[in-house]
This record gives sequence, C-alpha cells and structure tokens, in this order.
Amino acid sequence: MKSEIKTGLIFGIVIVAGIGILGMFFTSLDEANPTDALTQFDSLSKIDKSGFKKAPDLVGIAHHLNTTPEDLTEMIKGKVVLYDIWTYSCINCIRTLPYITAWDDKYAEQGLLIIGIHSPEFEFEKDPENVKMAISKHGINYPVVMDNDMETWKAFENNYWPRKYIADHEGYIRYDHIGEGDYQKTEKVIQHLLEERAASTGIEMKSNYSLVDIEEFEHSMFRTPELYFGYHFAQNRNQLGSEEGFQPSKTVSYSVPEDIDLHKFYLTGDWRNYDDSMELISETGSIKLLYNAKEVNIVTENTAELQILLDGEALPSKYSGTDIAEGSSILQVTEAGLYNIVNSESSSSHVMEIKVKGDGFQIFTFTFG
Repeated sequence: MKSEIKTGLIFGIVIVAGIGILGMFFTSLDEANPTDALTQFDSLSKIDKSGFKKAPDLVGIAHHLNTTPEDLTEMIKGKVVLYDIWTYSCINCIRTLPYITAWDDKYAEQGLLIIGIHSPEFEFEKDPENVKMAISKHGINYPVVMDNDMETWKAFENNYWPRKYIADHEGYIRYDHIGEGDYQKTEKVIQHLLEERAASTGIEMKSNYSLVDIEEFEHSMFRTPELYFGYHFAQNRNQLGSEEGFQPSKTVSYSVPEDIDLHKFYLTGDWRNYDDSMELISETGSIKLLYNAKEVNIVTENTAELQILLDGEALPSKYSGTDIAEGSSILQVTEAGLYNIVNSESSSSHVMEIKVKGDGFQIFTFTFG
C-alpha cells in the first residue's frame, strides 16, 4: 500500500475515533449536569456527613449584642451559619470585616446567618461598651456574642484570631479558615451551602454567582513581627531591647539606649510592668524601635498625646496613618483599642520614636503590615 494512502487511512481512523470520544465526553457531561437546578442540587443533599463535626453550642456568653439569647437560638435553626471568631483590637480581624459585612448584606435573605464570636485578647475588650463602639464603627449588623471567658473559643477547639467556621443548614461544620485571605474561596463555600440548603428544603433561590469585589490588603513579605509589652504575652518571644528588661508587677525606670536593634522596642521613663501591657507612671516617656513594614498599628488604653517621629523628624504626611491628626504628627489616644499610626504604599525600614505625654497611658502591642 502506498505510504500516502496508508497515512490518509490512519488519519481518517484517528478523526473518527476522536469524534466518538468527544461524543461520549459530552454525553457524560449532560448526564452529570442536568439542566433542572433542583435535580442538580438533589445530589448535594445526599452528602455523607458522618465525617463532619457539628458546630458546638455557644456557651459562657457574657453579653449578646444586636440580638437576644432567645432570638439567636431561633435564628440559627435551619440556617447556613458563619461563625467569625474575632476581637476588636486585632488588625488581622479588622481587615476581614469588610468582607464579612458585605456577605451579610448579600446573603442574609438567602439563608446565611453570621455570628461574631468576640473572644477578647486583652482585659479592656471585655467591656460591652467598647465592643458596641467597635461594631458601630465597622458597620456590623449581625449578632455578636461576647465570649469573655473564652468558653466558646474552647468549645470550637480554637487557637487563632481571626477564624471562620461555616456550618451547613443541619449544623455540620463544612469549612474552616484561619487568618486573613481566601475570601473568594470562602464566598464560594457560602454559595454552595446555600444552594445545598435550597435543594434540601425546596426553597427557590436566586442564582447570583458574582463575588464581593473588595481590594485585599497586601502584606509586606519581610516585616517586623508583632511586639508585646506584657511580660506574660512576651514569653518565648521577648523583644524588649532595654537592658532593664521585663520585671513582673514592678515599676521600672528605663534609660535611653545607646544602640537599637531591628525588631526590638526600647523605653524611657517610668513604666509599670503588667502581664499584658505596660503603663506609663511618669508624666512623660518614650518608645523607640527600628522596624520594617508599610503599616504600623498600636493597641492602647487611657488618654494620652503621642508625638510620632520617623528617622528623627516629625512624621511625614506620606507616612501618616489614618488615626493621625491631619497635617500633624500627633495621635490623640482617647479610647481603648487599635490605632493606625503609619500607612504607606511600600515596605521600608525606619527608626520610630513615640514621645508620650500623659501618665496612665497603657500600651499592649505593636502590629505591622
């Protein structure tokens, strides 16, 4: 047989075989994806859930905000529930809130219930008035329960802020995410579980597969880690550079350092050492550090005036944080919580000095982005 004819026959056989395989492929797709939505979702309601845990009860709750205990119990029934474990002075938690509040607006009427589980890191976060101010500031309309003794935190076997658990309409935890990020993935899980709920209950659901579009915060690859001022919190990660060191439950006079190291903080003035913070006892004092980041935040309590210096100069406007008075380098601390003092477009290294005026000023931590 001539090679041209042989080649032509082989090529023809390949084409016929290919058409046959494609036909089988598209037939299988039609069988796996029927056009009837209820039929399609019917398989979702038959998932074997024996490997999933049920969401625990909310226990040890000190206060219910935006709801009552009785109303919340009724609201949970038959809903897809997103449990958001957070605390209001945690910058990582705060960065997730625009997404969570947007999901509440978008999906609440379709069967999603969001419950904020406020599990405090610091003592002042146990005050319901402080938490009420925070939920108002961030536009939180969904129920928030105050887990002051961390009993619900323990019931979820949790160790992180923030953390999101999503339970389906039967109460099984189907998704678990630690920290920031994965917002699109999380929203797709919400959509999937709402579809599953609709299929199971026979409820008609609007098909809306668009995703919330919010610009995500981009962390610096190399940045200073969180710095703790409390001797208990700083165990195994002590970054107090002052030679006087931590002295539990004592008031210590800290002296001006000769040199400073990266990722450490140094104090001057008289400071009382607590397990979770330090309190300025003298009328004035200062905090100095060499850091690398594009964003710097502090968590504080009590009233004070802070003057922010960067590399020996008044804080330039291009680095000015959102809580700095416009056109100045001054931060007025008026309530317990988190304050943003540096906010820039890119990461860089700087020597920051904070001159504090106001005895009783209490500082808990620096966080960086």
